[in-house]
Amino acid sequence: MNASLFSLFQSRFPADVTRPFIETEDGKIRNYAELDAVSARFANLLVRLGVKKGDRVAVQVEKSPEAIFLYLACLRAGAVYLPLNIAYQKGEIEYFLGDAEPQVMVCRPETVDWIGEIAARKEVPHVLTLDQAGGGTLIERSKDMKPDFTTVPVKGDDLAAILYTSGTTGRSKGAMMSHGNLAANALTLHRVWGFGPGDVLLHALPIFHTHGLFVAINCVLLNGTGMLFMPRFDADTAIRLLPRATMFMGVPTFYVRLLAHAEFARDIVRRMRLFIAGSAPLLTETFNAFRERTGHTILERYGMTETGMLTSNPLDGDRLAGSCGMPLPDLELRVADDAGKAVAVGEIGVIEVRGPNVFGGYWRMPDKTRAEFRPDGFFITGDVGKIDAHGYVYIVGRAKDLIISGGFNVYPKEIEDYIDRIDGVVESAVIGIPHPDFGEGVVAVIKQRPGGSPTADSIAQRLKGELANFKLPKRIYFLDELPRNAMGKVQKNVLRDRYKDAFGPGR
Repeated sequence: MNASLFSLFQSRFPADVTRPFIETEDGKIRNYAELDAVSARFANLLVRLGVKKGDRVAVQVEKSPEAIFLYLACLRAGAVYLPLNIAYQKGEIEYFLGDAEPQVMVCRPETVDWIGEIAARKEVPHVLTLDQAGGGTLIERSKDMKPDFTTVPVKGDDLAAILYTSGTTGRSKGAMMSHGNLAANALTLHRVWGFGPGDVLLHALPIFHTHGLFVAINCVLLNGTGMLFMPRFDADTAIRLLPRATMFMGVPTFYVRLLAHAEFARDIVRRMRLFIAGSAPLLTETFNAFRERTGHTILERYGMTETGMLTSNPLDGDRLAGSCGMPLPDLELRVADDAGKAVAVGEIGVIEVRGPNVFGGYWRMPDKTRAEFRPDGFFITGDVGKIDAHGYVYIVGRAKDLIISGGFNVYPKEIEDYIDRIDGVVESAVIGIPHPDFGEGVVAVIKQRPGGSPTADSIAQRLKGELANFKLPKRIYFLDELPRNAMGKVQKNVLRDRYKDAFGPGR
């Protein structure tokens, strides 16, 4: 039996292949017959270019239907798909091409000159282009290819994709995801989120990331239904399209922007079945405001590049603000101490997981891979959290974000939760900055509400009655916006760099 992820998708295609798969903003529809034919042409071209099973195909392009067809072509050809954030620049691309050694690089026409130079230095044999409108040399060279292709046989543990982690500290790591990893996670999510024949997903996420590619699109393909395809999130467009959708997946920023839109009201979402949030923590305020405005309770979940999704609030049952839900079926999750021993219910520790969706390791980094897995096979996520008596998981922060001040462990999320409840505060980020006496000093960076009046002194006074002294911020700063990455996560590394001298001489 062929364990190819594409073969699994193909087994779920609708009997009527003229059914829509993607409808773009301009109303153009790409059906399942086109999906099959175009991805076959792309797969035939890849093979013509010498791509063999296990070869890497690097892709840095804008979001488009053709980009999805290229992903599927790689699966069909047995190639390893390597999606790259469109924000990556020369130094990063040079590293990725040197590390992954792809057979083919597909890029935007406007970047082909400098990417071509890097590809030549790194001995990448072929560079093709693809633009957002569906043009480029990839399209031109595939036009004469056959519109059918026999999917290359693979095993479940054969690689389907490599996704590079953000690399906020040190060298970026390539997480190796197999066909079996991606299939297991997609099948579970399709089931627990209740996908059905009438579902239409409004897709507004980027497709170089697990959330937009492996969660959203894989589930739609398993369902054999369609999606409304936004090139990027825009509140006006989302409000226009939401009445035609039944599902929406977004990062918290999307929900904040919808709530800020004057026309976002209950009648807009009357047909919606499910709103899902992830990739960054959802503020309790946003969770409550969205429920009050729409009557819908956002389903928050938790996952990571190396594992796909790990937990989810229930489809039927209580969805709790501040919690990312319970472990998914077929997955083992524990909160452990530094030695890998499970801690008691309600205690804080590092989240560790084991299951069929967990990646096999980091590309060409055997030592790093060994360091991230326990002897019993549990992957050490690096996320710090706890599990309550009802089995709900709460994320406290990243282990690397842990602040050790005066010998005491300080978890930023705990302090952020208190600050975020103060009137006039929209959101906060708590970081540790080198301190001459305490090792690290706690620093809070805050975004205020428009017209908000809290001051550093008033916030400090408010926290004094709530938190132990060693947890209190020693410096409080205000910004109009907190820096975020493409998936809406606050970039604490940027804040740490900006305020690195907060406790320097004379401060």
